[in-house]
Amino acid sequence: MSPTLRTEIRQRKPFGSLEQEAVLGLARTAALLEHQMAEALKPHGLTPTQYNALRILRGAGDEGLCRNEVRDRLIAPMPDATRLLDRLGEMGLLVRSRQGEDRRYVTARITAEGLDLLARLDGVIQLLHTRQLGHLGPARLRALIELLEEARAPA
Repeated sequence: MSPTLRTEIRQRKPFGSLEQEAVLGLARTAALLEHQMAEALKPHGLTPTQYNALRILRGAGDEGLCRNEVRDRLIAPMPDATRLLDRLGEMGLLVRSRQGEDRRYVTARITAEGLDLLARLDGVIQLLHTRQLGHLGPARLRALIELLEEARAPA
């Protein structure tokens, strides 16, 4: 049996409510999963947010996306997508271009180098996810996904 959250964080008193325990459990789990992701990406020179942005741009294809579209699709909200895209551009993983009459509209597109990096990472990240959650099995994973969707609904 897995240790309880109270045991993991060495909390002696009961939580104030089931909701509090659930929120803290989600936060603890997310932090641990995120740390493992960061460690897996570190040798490749990426952060989890940069990896997420590259995956978004890969999914957009040749059309690319503007900064705000990338920002709105990120897993973790981020106020400054410009700096994120600047860094990826400096790394040669994306290019940006102005199109149309509105010179403020800049489209970001993943480069061949960015696509190659993601292709090398696909197996690494899939293996990580399998190590992280594969022990739950398909039925429990589907139940977890549904519960998380319900938890996000009011937000």
